[in-house]
Amino acid sequence: MKIRVYYEDTDLGGIVYHPNFIKFCERDRSEYFFQKGGTPHFEGGGFVVVKIEADFKAPARLGDLLEVKSDVVSVKGTSLVLKQEVLKEDILLFSMVVKLAFVKDEKVGRMPLHYQEYLLKLFSQAL
Repeated sequence: MKIRVYYEDTDLGGIVYHPNFIKFCERDRSEYFFQKGGTPHFEGGGFVVVKIEADFKAPARLGDLLEVKSDVVSVKGTSLVLKQEVLKEDILLFSMVVKLAFVKDEKVGRMPLHYQEYLLKLFSQAL
């Protein structure tokens, strides 16, 4: 997914404020569902972030056109783990591994098997 850096994304010096890299990745995860006419909510459940390992490599600046990529690391009964990257012209600026728990009725729950298969298929398709 392509994202343009706007003034609202930056600090006074025109550098992307660090939490916005995480926001960009969140948008990319959601966009996978929206592109297929769906939503990240499924059978009354959804995902919550339970762990993020982030690595900031280089800054992004006002006006930059960035590309966000997401790849499945694992899909298990109660969780989805993705590796996400933000690049500018094939230069890695930011990467993170995010673990998402499937929550239903405000409790971590098992994803139906067909939903696990759907997630693997969904994130194997490039946007």
